[in-house]
Amino acid sequence: MATISSDILASYAADAARDVDGVHGLVESGLHRHKGVRIEEEDGRVRVELHIAVDWGASVPEVGVEVQRRVAAYLDKMASIEPEAVNVVVDEIGRP
Repeated sequence: MATISSDILASYAADAARDVDGVHGLVESGLHRHKGVRIEEEDGRVRVELHIAVDWGASVPEVGVEVQRRVAAYLDKMASIEPEAVNVVVDEIGRP
């Protein structure tokens, strides 16, 4: 059975998140994240954590739910992985 690296999964998740209207970008930090995305794999389960910046005026709850939906669907399509959780953390709001 083939496995897909966490870096590839993080890249897929980042691409899906960036495509959501209202997402200004991903927020990087020195924590154990790959360009704003952290993938945790344990016992065959995958959890995704995304740190995003949201455009000024966008509905944070709506953007968060859409990011969760799109990331889960994209990981399923591209890697046949259904994440146990897709957690979205809004770290920044864009300027007006």
